[in-house]
Amino acid sequence: MATDQFKHRMERRNAPSLRVLGSGAPRPEEKSIEKNAVVDCGWGRLVFAHTFADSKKLASAICDEPDYKRNISLYIRDPHVVLASAPQDLFLDPSHTYRLWLSGYRSVRPRLSGYRIRKLFKPSDAREVDRILKACGMVPITTCTDLLRQGGSEFLQKHRSSRQFSYFVAEDTRSGGLLGVVTGVDHKRAFNDPENGSSLWCLAVDPNCKFPGVGRALTAWLADHYAARGRGYMDLSVMHDNKGAIKLYESLGFKRVPVFCIKKKNSINEKLFVGPERLSAKLNPYAKIIVDEARRRGISVEILNAEEGYFRLSFGGRSIDCRESLSELTSAVAMSRCDNKKVTAQLLTEAGLRVPEQIEAGSEETNKEFLQRYEAVVVKPERGEQGQGVQVNITDPEVLENAIDTAKRFCDTVLLEQYVQGDDLRVIVIDDEVVAAAVRRPPQITGDGRSTVRDLIEKQSRRRAAVTGGESRIPLDKETERCVNKAGYDMDDVLDYGKTIFVRSNSNLHTGGTIHDVTQHLNPKLREVAETAARTLDIPVTGLDFIVDSPRKDEYVIIEANERPGLANHEPQPTAQRFVDLLFPRTMRRGERHGYA
Repeated sequence: MATDQFKHRMERRNAPSLRVLGSGAPRPEEKSIEKNAVVDCGWGRLVFAHTFADSKKLASAICDEPDYKRNISLYIRDPHVVLASAPQDLFLDPSHTYRLWLSGYRSVRPRLSGYRIRKLFKPSDAREVDRILKACGMVPITTCTDLLRQGGSEFLQKHRSSRQFSYFVAEDTRSGGLLGVVTGVDHKRAFNDPENGSSLWCLAVDPNCKFPGVGRALTAWLADHYAARGRGYMDLSVMHDNKGAIKLYESLGFKRVPVFCIKKKNSINEKLFVGPERLSAKLNPYAKIIVDEARRRGISVEILNAEEGYFRLSFGGRSIDCRESLSELTSAVAMSRCDNKKVTAQLLTEAGLRVPEQIEAGSEETNKEFLQRYEAVVVKPERGEQGQGVQVNITDPEVLENAIDTAKRFCDTVLLEQYVQGDDLRVIVIDDEVVAAAVRRPPQITGDGRSTVRDLIEKQSRRRAAVTGGESRIPLDKETERCVNKAGYDMDDVLDYGKTIFVRSNSNLHTGGTIHDVTQHLNPKLREVAETAARTLDIPVTGLDFIVDSPRKDEYVIIEANERPGLANHEPQPTAQRFVDLLFPRTMRRGERHGYA
């Protein structure tokens, strides 16, 4: 028995994918392996380097990369030699390779609550998968133009029943929407791998997912799938500084192995090879999305103040200073109109647009009378941003006075506004045209039967911060505590398994709200109203906040206008592209259109 175990360990250590084919006499089982194996995965090609005997041919295969895609080469025997074959085109990817040995593997599937894991099979799944990948900043599977013209689903539809690929998705059992996706590649099917290997790719979870552990569940599901197929291991590649993902994989039993990855230099992975000097400025996501788009067009970028998001764009002898999506093209008067919520409401009313009833907070009796008239109100500072001091759906006079006191910390003048039920819709208008629309929802948590409400909020807050570059967090303040109490719980109560509650009333992204793209479904009337509002405020870039019954219907009220909307929140809509078009129209890509599809 001991001899068998020692032999097994030695065989694993000398596995072809670790010691690399060609480093000595080939074993009999290695002679039948497919040579120069390359697999098209939709997002690019997976190049199995250990099946190449010639470094130049390997370098050529990596460089043979379609536009807007990325090739990845793993199991490289001599990375220094391959890089020397095309030093201007290739780079050594700063990622680690982790391996889960499946011999003797025991399932670690978690208990699922509110969602299920299934194979990809619906035609609509393809679009949802690409939406999730884009939202996570990853290359979609159906990027190339011919696939998009055919509806964006042909690749997945063609390969969903393939034995070479395995696609699993996490599906919300209530809404039917997809929450996450993972792709598996069977190496035995791909190139007759003598090790019976497999690999995991494109693990992505919707940034707005309210359920914990979806990534863990998808990984465990794929591991079970390949263990059942008799595969020997499952590999994955993860960025060296992605501590959260590495912690997850190690907890599932993955071990790091000495395998390197080489990629072709392109705009997608530019930040991995340009060096620290150019990207040393720590811009937030709202500034970075614009800076990245400008650089792709050859526009010069000068970072003026990274912490506050100030930068200067220069092209053709013309320079424009910006603070995120606020530029010199927005006049001081237009900015002041949007900054003052009372003035915004007055101007929109005069233009014939609908806004909620609104008054300044005054005496306790006046405030109580307004509350009795509308039964529920919103309290907000007259000036301010990022949802600071805003409390929504207040029905109690005592709570109302406390909310007014809180709002006064941010502005001396406080507004009371009629509370209108419905979806919180943000519409982005650039150069008098609607570019994106999204429904924003308040943060919510789902119980696991073990964690307290406070712990669940902190976990959800960490997830939101991770996917937004630290811009979205759920504050543990009086407003959060009020909402938790309104749901019937205290912060230290254990939330029942599967029970979901909202922990904030407002949907502001900076306080943990989530955003869901509805651009394709926006009612034409709402589009017309948004463009009219932008012209009324005379502002070239704005984010208008609506309350609507549904984005598909034409009933609405406008509650605010934002002079510096976060463009990064609306990917994959082309918000940054349209913003740079506005600033430098000569750099507009030929054939691109404005507005929404």
